Amino acid sequence: MTVHAALYQGAAHCLCYPDERTRAHFPLVRAAVPQLAAFLDHAESASPTALAEDYVRTFDFKNRHSLYLSWWADGDTRRRGASLVAFKERYRAHALEPTGEELPDHLPTVLEFTAATGSPDLLLTHRAGLELLRIALTEHGTPYASVLDAVCRTLPGPSPRDRAQARALARSGPPTETVGVD
Repeated sequence: MTVHAALYQGAAHCLCYPDERTRAHFPLVRAAVPQLAAFLDHAESASPTALAEDYVRTFDFKNRHSLYLSWWADGDTRRRGASLVAFKERYRAHALEPTGEELPDHLPTVLEFTAATGSPDLLLTHRAGLELLRIALTEHGTPYASVLDAVCRTLPGPSPRDRAQARALARSGPPTETVGVD
């Protein structure tokens, strides 16, 4: 386990849909990970319904807030399928099998994998997408941005200061599929 394992596991809980099971973990996350206090202050002061509505507004209606890391690299193209297979192969190489209903590139799943293995390689591979998500959430003014801030601060090297630097890191952002489009 790495020194950041608790933070990655805590961030995974914070970025999951805030159902009763997820919210039940918040006191433990607060006790173990002080870096997530700003988000937890917000989450624990909101009603369960308000928190769930905020989550849906933040993540379910905007691709620019996508929690699916392969979207940031591959967009909605055929290459994304190969990227998803690569995530699964990475998990299997560590004798782990993703459970649940989410795709293997879902950020909470990747954070749990990183916490379990101590290897931030998937986060580093998808650093540009993480940074673009962090910037988008900051611009949106959501408390979820503080969770991404905490995760990105654990990665080596400086974080991009703005969208232009993050886009340069990502080169051109998520590609678009133009096959068959006039």
